[in-house]
Amino acid sequence: MISFEHVSKRYDDGTQAVTDFSLTIASHSLTALVGSSGSGKTTLLRCINRMVEPTSGRILWDGVDIAEANPVHLRRQMGYVMQQSGLLPHRKVIDNVATVLRLTGVDRTAAYRRAREVLNTVGLEPALEQRYPAQLSGGQAQRVGVARALAADPKVLLMDEPFGAVDPIVRRELQREIARLHAELHKTIIFVTHDIDEAFALADQIVILKTGGVIAQVGSPAEILANPADDFVRQFLGLHHGERQLRTEQHGDHTVVLTASGRVAGVLT
Repeated sequence: MISFEHVSKRYDDGTQAVTDFSLTIASHSLTALVGSSGSGKTTLLRCINRMVEPTSGRILWDGVDIAEANPVHLRRQMGYVMQQSGLLPHRKVIDNVATVLRLTGVDRTAAYRRAREVLNTVGLEPALEQRYPAQLSGGQAQRVGVARALAADPKVLLMDEPFGAVDPIVRRELQREIARLHAELHKTIIFVTHDIDEAFALADQIVILKTGGVIAQVGSPAEILANPADDFVRQFLGLHHGERQLRTEQHGDHTVVLTASGRVAGVLT
C-alpha cells in the first residue's frame, strides 16, 4: 500500500506543482493519475521513488515513511518506465534489461537468465536480445523498458506516460500488454497519463487532477463516468456536449453501438 499524506511540492523557481495531496493506493491495484500539463502527475509519481523530494507531507510504503529509506535502494525496489524508454543506447537489449540486477550484485549468468524470462513475459522474441536500442521499433523499445522495470521483480511499477511517443495502433497493443501483465503478475502499478481513455482502459482507480496537483475526483472508471464530481470533471471527460453518450441500432442479427455523432463504437455480443 502507498499512502500520500498532505504532500506538497514547490520547486525552486516558485512553481507550486502539488498542493496538500492525500491519497491511498491499494496493493496490487492499477491507479492512473490523469491530468493536463501542470497538474502535478509526474511530480507525484517521482515523489514515490524519491526522484523528487516533497516540500512537505510524507509518503508511506506499507506503513514505512520512504523518507527514511536510502533513495538508491528504494529505486531499485521499484520498477520505473518512462515515455522514451530510457534505454542505454550503447548497450544491447539483454544488457539493458539485466542492468538493475547486475547493480544489485546478481551474477551475470543469473541476471541474463532473468532478463530472458522477462523479455519473454513482455512478448519479445529471443532474437531481439542482441540488438541495440536504435535497431528497435518504438513499441519494441517500450516493451524492453517494461522488461527492465520488471527484471528485479519489484512490488511497485511506476509508469510515466510510457506510450505517449508511439503510434495509436502500437499504443493499444501496449495497453493490452500492461493489462495482461497486471492481471498475471499482481504488481501495484501507478500509471501517469493525460489520456482519459487510456486510464479507462487500464485502471482500477482513476485520480483526476487539476492544476497544482489538486484532486478533482477519485474513483473507478464506472463511478467517475456515472457520477462526475463537478463541471471540471464533466468537461475533462468530454460529457459537456454528449460525446460519450451511446445508442444502439439493430442491423440484421447484430446490435451496433453508435456515438452521439452517429459514429460506430462497437458491436454488442
